[in-house]
Amino acid sequence: MKYPFILASSLSLLVQCSAVAESLPFESCIANLKQQAQEAGISPGRIAYLDAIKPKERVVELDRSQPEFTQTFADYFNKRVTDRRIEEGRKLLKTHGKLLAKLKQEYGVPPQYLLAFWGLETNFGGYKGKMPVFDSLATLACDARRSTYFTTELLQALRLADKYDLSADIMVGSWAGAMGHTQFMPTTFLEYAVDGDGNGKVDLWNSTDDALTSAANFLMQLGWQRNERWGREVILPKGYDFSSIGRNARQSLSIWRELGFKQANGVLVPAMDMQAALYVPAGHTGPAFLGYSNFDVIQRWNRSEFYALAVGHLADRIMGASPLNVPAPIQPRRTRDGIKTMQTKLIDLGYDIGTADGVIGGKTRTAIRDFQSKNQLVPDGFADDATLRALGIDVALISSK
Repeated sequence: MKYPFILASSLSLLVQCSAVAESLPFESCIANLKQQAQEAGISPGRIAYLDAIKPKERVVELDRSQPEFTQTFADYFNKRVTDRRIEEGRKLLKTHGKLLAKLKQEYGVPPQYLLAFWGLETNFGGYKGKMPVFDSLATLACDARRSTYFTTELLQALRLADKYDLSADIMVGSWAGAMGHTQFMPTTFLEYAVDGDGNGKVDLWNSTDDALTSAANFLMQLGWQRNERWGREVILPKGYDFSSIGRNARQSLSIWRELGFKQANGVLVPAMDMQAALYVPAGHTGPAFLGYSNFDVIQRWNRSEFYALAVGHLADRIMGASPLNVPAPIQPRRTRDGIKTMQTKLIDLGYDIGTADGVIGGKTRTAIRDFQSKNQLVPDGFADDATLRALGIDVALISSK
């Protein structure tokens, strides 16, 4: 599922969509949404789809859900880059070879990346979601937490039904309203979907040609760099001080080479002006990666760093690359409350990380690095046991295998 940049054609709609008041009963909320749809120029026939809408409590539960324990890199990565998925990707590379070669030439996106996105989004179309899109989006539009965003997506879904004459029964997807092989949200569907099979309509549910062509168009529009890879696994030089780490510390491959960074095969990275950022998703004991411009593009599809690394490595494996040189280490999972405790302690020590929300973002990682540097710990920005203990946190109370 992707949350796209809102283009000019969508901005005016977003401005029109105000958050639905939390106190409104569902029926009143739907009436409000119908009025907004009418003002947005949606046809009466599509607006009538909202008459049959039923609130989905499960959708709100899923939107609210925060697992007690957060996923580690190994949890995430090993469940997505699997031997079965690699094998299926290689089969589909042959099955759809002609189409994929055409898309590479037209959009500049190599076949393995389209297959990797397809594999991660829906397991190559194996599961595209079964929840009624209008029910899901209306439920979330009538929930105060992200009402404005989902109101916009609901109105865009109605526009989509108008544009392609889609029945409500056809429009099924994820709990959040993402649809088809590539799990496009309605705004993404309207802005980037392409008729790949030439039949005059776009069907991301049933047409592989449409889905893959749309994915290629989306990536190109997001800034995919033709003839460049996503990044690569690297071997850290001995004693690296982690002075440059993360997306805000980019430097050329030539500089990384001067620092002694090597490719997984032991050869120094190439001397090039291409900008790259260092990522160590499991800390200094796990694999390390340099992410290039296309790594950023993958994160515009899905903001998760774990997701982008899985897409890149799966794409490499489909093309015959070896497994990671340094496997993702098995590490304890931390509770969200435990992460909040860590963040609170960092705030109390004077680090500016914003709110203690239980999510480790860029500011929290920077604060962890600064704390580690001041306490003679490896400053990799990863909250390992040693760092937590140095903060006075009982690791056993916030961890689970």
